[in-house]
Amino acid sequence: MHQTKICLIGITLSNGGAQKIHAILSNFFSSKNIEVHNIVILDEVTYDFSGELLNLGKLKDKGNGIWNNLKRFLILKRYIKENKFDYIIDVRTRNNQIKEFLITKFAYKAPYIPMIHSYNTDWYFPKNKFLAKNIFSNAYGIVCVSKEIEEKVRNKYGYKNLKTIYNPLEIDKIVSLSKERINLNFEYVFAAGRMVFDNNKQFDKLIRGYAASKLPSQNIRLVLLGDGPQKEYLQNVAQSEKLGDKVVFLDFQNNPFQYMKSARFTILASKNEGLPNIITESLACGVPVVAFDCKSGPRELIENGKNGLLVEDQNFDALVKAMDEMNENETLRATCRENAFESIERFSVEKIGAEWLEYLKIK
Repeated sequence: MHQTKICLIGITLSNGGAQKIHAILSNFFSSKNIEVHNIVILDEVTYDFSGELLNLGKLKDKGNGIWNNLKRFLILKRYIKENKFDYIIDVRTRNNQIKEFLITKFAYKAPYIPMIHSYNTDWYFPKNKFLAKNIFSNAYGIVCVSKEIEEKVRNKYGYKNLKTIYNPLEIDKIVSLSKERINLNFEYVFAAGRMVFDNNKQFDKLIRGYAASKLPSQNIRLVLLGDGPQKEYLQNVAQSEKLGDKVVFLDFQNNPFQYMKSARFTILASKNEGLPNIITESLACGVPVVAFDCKSGPRELIENGKNGLLVEDQNFDALVKAMDEMNENETLRATCRENAFESIERFSVEKIGAEWLEYLKIK
């Protein structure tokens, strides 16, 4: 009997939402007796994953010149050819138009599925209109992690072979890890993400919004969890707002769920998202979320007033009011806590994994 072989390709297996989904899918497919191979472009691996690993990052030299890129491309091409995969699932962002066009046309000789993890589709499609509308023309299909992304890809690029499959959530693992003790002995609200200068998470504006809210005067602190080159700048923003120790910066944690669990609520103030893991993970911890109704994801996860609050997109005055409302309205917060876990049970690994098996026609 033929054993299905799947190759998952990502930038890394560390410190990111799409990367975490890569790892979770590898574990699920492996549990279903599927032979799993993983390929990463950079030498960063911290998430638990299953299957073989080809780490192209270990072959990258300091210059990263044309010959080194060609060498790694040829290794990738040969690896895919020799292993004769049934499917290739590509979770990467793509920032080199010509290189990506060559990969999809000449390296991917098995049915392949690009995953689109963000509403900012420029991270996945070439800016050249011709390349954008043709780069995935021979794909098995394009999987989007939200219905809003699927609609955008259909309307902007003209693709029809689209499917929305939500991100899988390791609910039991999250619940178990959330029970671990933390050493924070104060009340706080919570936000997390990579601190980088594309500023998609808008932590600087969140800090200023927090400063304008009633939370600091009520000794409710803001805990920001994450790392990145923007971190020092964000610490300076907190100082400029004279917040002192009211904003607490924590480094990246292998277990962020214990910090989510103890928060009064979680805040998402992003410019755009895909299907934000921080929302589903927070709800799995029984913690409500206050989030911008940004493109995309929050409106597909949050039912306003039931498991959190949806705020007019990019209206920071409204976000401040929503933070105060969730903090001060104990009935609202209790209702949202009560409904939080039930609202994300549909994202369990088994349920989302079953959708993947059906999509790939694997019995």
